[in-house]
Amino acid sequence: MDRTLRKRLDARFGDRLTGPIRQRHDQTEIRVTPGDVVEVLRALHDEPELDFAVLADLAGVDTGTHMQVVYHLWSAKTTDWLRVVADGMPREDPRIPSLTGLWPGAEWMERETYDMFGIIFEGNRDLRRIYMPPDYTSFPLRKDFYLADDAARSPGGGVRHMEQTHAPAQASERVVRRTVKA
Repeated sequence: MDRTLRKRLDARFGDRLTGPIRQRHDQTEIRVTPGDVVEVLRALHDEPELDFAVLADLAGVDTGTHMQVVYHLWSAKTTDWLRVVADGMPREDPRIPSLTGLWPGAEWMERETYDMFGIIFEGNRDLRRIYMPPDYTSFPLRKDFYLADDAARSPGGGVRHMEQTHAPAQASERVVRRTVKA
């Protein structure tokens, strides 16, 4: 753990953090509001004593009550990876500013997070689906997304249309229902 990094972060962003600075092994974590994310990440990127030049990853999180975006940053000035959690976006309309102005490579990570979680990155010039079809209306990594055969639903929940089994149109009873003889 880089205790010097912790002191720098506390001195620079103490009033903007929404929780304590956490450190474990080679990771340091800070939490900010979505409204402060651009200012905090710009300072982390631009200020020479911090110099977090690499955005290694960006991911969405659905906690079940609200949405988060997690940024993983690297700097040659510290041995720790920095995790910045933008916390507290509403699930109904999750929005956060894009960071493509700081890290152009964030464009694809933001598109992936939009596609899987529905988080809108305001300012991303090409925010469209990557994996799912353009007309797909759901977001597969949200907690409220259920697969057709989801065992977590109660049996009394009924059968969805896509779960109903249909026998092949021209199949005989023997083909549809095979019995294994012991």
